[in-house]
This record gives sequence, C-alpha cells and structure tokens, in this order.
Amino acid sequence: MPREIVFIGFGSNLGDRLDFCDRAVTLLSLLPHSLVTGVSSLYETEPLPEHSPGPGWFLNGIVRLETDLTPQGLLEVCREVEKSLGRDQEHRDGPRTLDLDILLYGARVINEPGLIVPHPRLHLRRFVLAPLAELAPELRHPLLNKTMQELLAQLGDRSVVRRLDPQPSQRYGARPSCGQAAAARDSA
Repeated sequence: MPREIVFIGFGSNLGDRLDFCDRAVTLLSLLPHSLVTGVSSLYETEPLPEHSPGPGWFLNGIVRLETDLTPQGLLEVCREVEKSLGRDQEHRDGPRTLDLDILLYGARVINEPGLIVPHPRLHLRRFVLAPLAELAPELRHPLLNKTMQELLAQLGDRSVVRRLDPQPSQRYGARPSCGQAAAARDSA
C-alpha cells in the first residue's frame, strides 16, 4: 500500500496539557511505516459545551503524517496512545488528557464502524480548521471541494481559538521515523 498523507488532530484539557500534547506528537513520530512531516502551532481553545468536556480550556493542534498503516490500523494506534496517556475510554466526551482524531486520510472517504473520514465535524470547528489551514491551506476537503482556508474563512463558529508560543518547530524539532533512526544507527 502506498503512503498516504494523514492529518490527525490532537487535544488535551486535563492535567499538564502541554506535556500530553508533546507526548502525543512524540508517540506519533515513533509509529512504524510512518513519518511526521508537519506539526501545527498549538492553539488554546474554549471547550464546546455540547459535549460536556468540562471547564478546562483545550490545547489543540494537528500532525501531518505520511503512513502506510491502514485507516483502521491507525485508529487502533491512536486509541492505544490515548489509553496510554490516561484517556477515560468510558467517558469519551468528558474532560480528557488526550484526544486523537483522524481528520483526513489522503483524499479517501471512509464510513466504517468507529471511523468516519473526513471527520464529520471538521468543517464546523475553528479549533480544527485554524491549525489545519496553517499546515495545508490549499488542501481540499474531499467531500466539500473547498480548501481549508476557504472553510475557515466562511466558518460560523465564533469560539475563542488563540495561537500560542512557542511554535512547534522550536518545541518538537525534526524527528526521524523509526526506519530512518534504525538506518542511521546501522550505518554508524
């Protein structure tokens, strides 16, 4: 299977939010057959009341990943990462140490039990579109045929979303994939 470009949203509103976001990006960068090719800025966002996520504001961001993992395989990995970082799987809409969502998987449209891609609310949420438009402003939504920048510009969601410092390029740096790290280690 050829590599696909995947966008994964991450967020935390419980505990040390920055640490959970850093760990999520680090763990995603270690996935086999995958390479993190971009990380958005972090955005602090007010919680959306319809899901009762608690009063804590979120830190949110997006990872761009090239992978040859299947969509279901990637979903399973995301759930394991959430679980390993203390996510309460019984109360998924409550406060969370970490939330990982597959937003886009190449240009695929997927509707399977437990996995809908593009994410069904991607185009309705400022906390998703702001970092996504930062990473890939000209990327087209596979169903709506609008760019991320166009979707953000026409968005009705007026929730507060603030871009934070330090920027991810300073926090995360370049991380090799497992395959690259092994190759570098073997050649040393």
